[in-house]
Amino acid sequence: MRSIFESQTRNDIVGRINSLSAESKARWGKMSVGQMLRHCAACEEYYFGRVPIKRSFLGRLIGPMVIKGILKDETKQLGKNAPTSATLKVTEPVRDIEEEKKKWIALINDYGAYDKDHLVHWFFGKMTKDQLGCFVYKHCDHHLRQFGA
Repeated sequence: MRSIFESQTRNDIVGRINSLSAESKARWGKMSVGQMLRHCAACEEYYFGRVPIKRSFLGRLIGPMVIKGILKDETKQLGKNAPTSATLKVTEPVRDIEEEKKKWIALINDYGAYDKDHLVHWFFGKMTKDQLGCFVYKHCDHHLRQFGA
């Protein structure tokens, strides 16, 4: 399964981010391309432990089962319009697409030096580094496909 911790995967994601422009339109969902870029960068900040989010009650009940389902098959994609933490939602207009791309790309490249062995996800609970790497790739892929990249 592809992982954000593999350099080729990071390079592929960066190339897809670079293919986005202000004219990129969503195939589904409510976010603009700028909002999606900012959302994804905020998610990376969260995975690096820089954004605190409290655990979800529902996630405590079913989170570990959900992440196993997401990661059991490489071809399984994240669902369209999947829920996210309110902390990671972007509703304000985002105008500087190139700046948002630079921020997200820098964070993607930072995964080359990721040094944590696990993360306690706000919904899924404790995730190993391997699980996180695969999930982050799937999340990036989900939003890049959302905008045709």
